[in-house]
Amino acid sequence: MTTSPDAPVRKKLIEVSIPLEDINSASAREKSIRHGHPSTLHLWWARRPLAAARAVLFAQLVDDPSSNPDLTEEQQTVERERLHGIIRRLVKWENINNETLLREAHEEILKSTGGKPPAILDPFAGGGTIPLEAQRLGLEAHASDLNPVAVLINKALIEIPPKFAGRAPVFPGAAETKLGNWPRATGLAEDVRRYGAWMREQAEERIGDLYPDATVVDEKTGKKTKATTIAWIWARTVTCPNPACGIEMPLVRSWWLGKKKGKEAYVVPTVVDDPDSPSGRRVEFTIGHDKAKGPTKTTDGTVSGRAGGVCVACGSPATSDYIKGEGVAERMGAALMAVVAEGSRRRIYVSPTDQHREAAVVDRPPGSPNQKLGHDPRNLWTPAYGLTKFSDLFTNRQLVALTTFSDLVSEAREKVLQDAVASGLTAGARLADGGDGAEAYADAVATYLAMGVSRTTDLNNSLVTWSNSRDQARNLFARQAIPMAWDFVEVSPFARAAGDLSIATETQAEAIDKLPATPVGEASQLDAASRDYSTVVVATDPPYYDNIGYSDLSDFFYVWLRRSLRDVHPVLFASMLVPKAEELVANPYRHGGRKGAEMFFETGFEHVFARAREGASEEYPLTVFYAFKQSELEAEGVTSTGWATILEGMIREGWAITATWPVRSERSGRMISVGTNALASSIVLVLRPRHETAGQTTRRGFLAALRRELPDALEKLRQGAIAPVDLTQATIGPGMAVFSSFTRVVENDGTDMSVKAALRLINQALDEVLAEGEGDLDADTRFCLKWYEQYGWSKGPFGDADLLARSYDTSVRGVADSGVLTQGEGIVQLVRPPDLPPTWNPVTDARISAWEVMCHLGRVLSSEDGGLEPAARLMSLAATRPELDVEAVQRLAYRLYEMTKTSRTDDARLFNLVGGSWTDLTEAASRVQLRSEVQTELDFGDED
Repeated sequence: MTTSPDAPVRKKLIEVSIPLEDINSASAREKSIRHGHPSTLHLWWARRPLAAARAVLFAQLVDDPSSNPDLTEEQQTVERERLHGIIRRLVKWENINNETLLREAHEEILKSTGGKPPAILDPFAGGGTIPLEAQRLGLEAHASDLNPVAVLINKALIEIPPKFAGRAPVFPGAAETKLGNWPRATGLAEDVRRYGAWMREQAEERIGDLYPDATVVDEKTGKKTKATTIAWIWARTVTCPNPACGIEMPLVRSWWLGKKKGKEAYVVPTVVDDPDSPSGRRVEFTIGHDKAKGPTKTTDGTVSGRAGGVCVACGSPATSDYIKGEGVAERMGAALMAVVAEGSRRRIYVSPTDQHREAAVVDRPPGSPNQKLGHDPRNLWTPAYGLTKFSDLFTNRQLVALTTFSDLVSEAREKVLQDAVASGLTAGARLADGGDGAEAYADAVATYLAMGVSRTTDLNNSLVTWSNSRDQARNLFARQAIPMAWDFVEVSPFARAAGDLSIATETQAEAIDKLPATPVGEASQLDAASRDYSTVVVATDPPYYDNIGYSDLSDFFYVWLRRSLRDVHPVLFASMLVPKAEELVANPYRHGGRKGAEMFFETGFEHVFARAREGASEEYPLTVFYAFKQSELEAEGVTSTGWATILEGMIREGWAITATWPVRSERSGRMISVGTNALASSIVLVLRPRHETAGQTTRRGFLAALRRELPDALEKLRQGAIAPVDLTQATIGPGMAVFSSFTRVVENDGTDMSVKAALRLINQALDEVLAEGEGDLDADTRFCLKWYEQYGWSKGPFGDADLLARSYDTSVRGVADSGVLTQGEGIVQLVRPPDLPPTWNPVTDARISAWEVMCHLGRVLSSEDGGLEPAARLMSLAATRPELDVEAVQRLAYRLYEMTKTSRTDDARLFNLVGGSWTDLTEAASRVQLRSEVQTELDFGDED
C-alpha cells in the first residue's frame, strides 16, 4: 500500500486533535458495564476499551480539516469540531448499535478514503477490541495472534457472527418466540442461550446429587427448612509440626465470612477429641454472629503469606518452607469450614455437616487436565506448594463438573446439527473448512458453549476466595496471576449465580446480540514478526515488556477449551499447551534473566515494526495502543527508560511519530475524578513511514523547529479540550513528530541525540510556549498568575505586589476591588477559590478577569452543592462580557496545572478540573438560556 512520493500526504484527524476527555470518560464508564459487553464472551487480560478503539479507528481514517486547502483556519476549526461531535456520540455505550450514527461515521470514512476504506489489521489481537470496533465501523477487519485462546475469542467476535447473520435460531420452538426477522447474530445468540440451558439441565441430572441443599434452622422457631447452597468454604490443612500436637491445622487467611452491618458472620474453630484422627483430636468449625465476640486483628486467621502459619490447637508456628514442603510431598489436605446458602435477603452461613463433607468426596475423573503449569514464580505461585498440574488447581468435585460440562459440549453440538438439518439447512462443510451449513453452524454454537464452560472455570477452581465485605466469591483472575489461596471457595454450578453455566451462556448471548456481525471478519493464528502487512492498515495493542504473561495464564483456559473443541478447531488446538517460545513477552525465566528478556522483547518488537514498515501505506498512519509500566513512569515521568527505548526502536525502523494520546480508563466519576492527576493507563501512538528524503539537523535546528511547530499544535490540542493532566503526554506527539522527521539530530558534541534527551527538550519547549501565552492574558490575570507562582495562596509584602502590578499596567487596589485579592497592613494575599463569594455575578461585576472566572468555575465545579450546570451558567454569563476572552480561561487552567503539578498537587487538581471539564462546560453553557435581569438578581443576589 504505497503512493507516489510526490503525492501530498493528507493529515488525519488523529494526528491533529481528538476530544480526548470525552473518549477517556466513556472508556472509564465502560468498565462498569457488563450486560451485553463483548468481554463477557470470555476473559482476557488488559482489554482496551471499545470506546477508545472506536474513536481511534475513526480518527485514523478521517481527514483532518487542515488537509483541505480550500478551508480557512476558522472553517477548519468549525469542521474539526463537527468531527469531534461525531466522536463524542460514537464513544457513548448507548450508541453501540445506533445504526444511523454508525452509518454517518462510515460515510465520513468513505469521504476521506475515496470510497475505498482500507482493511484494518491488529496483529496482536488479544481480546479482540480493535478488530471488533473496526467491523462495527463497517470496515474489513483482520485479527491475528500467536495465542490460540486469543484467536478463538476473535473468531467468536468477528468471524463467526457474520457467517450466520440474519438467521433464525434452530432450537425447537425458539424461532416462533419472536415476530419478524432476527437481525445481526441474534438468532445465533438465542441458540447459545437455549443449548446452554439444555446442557445445564443435563449436567444437573447427572451430577446434581454432588451439590446438596443446606438445612437452615430458624433461630427463633427452631424450624428446619431447605435452602439452595451457593458455596462451600474450605481451609487447606497441614499436620502441625509440633510432634506433641500433630493435629491437622487449618491454614486460614481470615475467619470472617460476612462483615455487613447487622449480618456479621464468622467461623469459630474449636479443638475437639476425635479417636478416628491420627492425633486423637481435630478442629471443629461452627458459625458465630456476635460481632463483639468475633475475630480481632490479632486473632483473625492462622496464616499470612510468607510468614507461614500458626496452629490453632497448640500455637506452634509452621514456617512457609514447612508448608511448602508438606504441599510438595502431597500431604496438604482440606477441611470444610462453612456452607453458604441463599436466603431471602442475605447469605446464610451454616456449620458443616457430614452430608456436605461426604458429597465432596469423589474420585478424580479420567481425562483431567494433567498438563504442567509454566515456570514463572512471579505470577504462578502454586507450584511452590505442590500444585504443579492444572488438575491440581481444582477439587475432584470441580473436575467432575467441568469434565461433565466439557463432554456435554459435544453432545450439544450433535443436537444442534440434528435441529439445524430439521430446520432446513444442508449439512455442508465444517466451520474450520469454511462451511456455513448445518455442520458449520453446529460447530459455531459448540464454540460458544465451550467458551462458556471455560469462562466458568474462573470461579470453579480451588483458588477462588470469599469476599467477606461483599458476601460473594471472588474469581481467580481478579489480577493477572495465579496466586495461592489458603481458605478457598467451591461455588455450586447449579445455584443460578456466578459460576453457573446457564448464567455464563445467557450473558454470552447478550454480548452476541450486540455484535455488528457485518462485514465479514477474519481471525488467524500467526506470528506478528513474520506475517504480511502489505494490504492492510495496522491498529494494534501489543504486549508491553513483562506486564502480563499471556501464554502461561491462558493455559488455564486452553486445557479446557482443547478438551471441548479439538475436533471443531483441530489446527488451533493441535498442541498440548499454548505456544510460548515466540511469544513477545519479556519473561526472565524463559530468556536467561531480566536483561536477556528485555533484549528479546525489544529486538522482537523492532522486528515486528520493521515488517510493518515494509508494507506500510503512505496514505494512512498506523496506531499503537501502548501500556506503560506504571512503576517506571511514576519514577521517571514521560522520559522513562522503557518508554524511550520503545520510541527509539520505532524511529530506528523508519517510523515518524506524529501524535501521542494518553488514554485512561480508571476514572470512577466524570466531574470528581477529572480533577485527579492519575497517569494514563496507555498511550495511543500515531506513526507514519518517515520519508526516504528526510535529512538530519542539529540540536539548535531541532529546538527551532519545536518552537515553530508547537504553538499551533497546542492550540489544536486545546480544541479537543483535553485535560491539563494529559497535556504533557499529548505534547510528546507533535514534539516527537518534529524529532522523528529527521534521520538524526546531532548534539553539540557530534553524537546522536537520544529519544530521552528529546523528550526532556519537548517538555521544556512546552513550558516555554505556555509561558509565552501569558502575554495574551488580561493585565489582572497576568499579575495574579505571577503572584501565585511566587506566593501561592500565602501572604506576601505589599511592596512586592505593587512593583509587580505596575509592571503589568494594573494596580493592587484594582485587583483587590475585583474580589480575588485582599490587602491590608502591608500584606497582600490571593483569595482561595473556595473562599470566593458564592453570590458573585459576572454580569454586574465592575472588573472581571480570566483569573476571576477560572477561580469561580473551580469553586463551583468542586463544591458539594455546585457541579456542571451551575458552573456552565456562570460561564455563559461571563461570556456576555465583551472584554473577556473566555477561551483564555482554558489556556490559564493549562498554564496553572503545568506550574503546580509537582509542587502544589491539591491546586493542580482544581486547575485540571476546570481545564478537563471544558467540553462539558461549553456544551452545557450553550444550552443555558439567559434569564432576565430580574431573574439574575434573584439567582445571584447583589454583588455586595
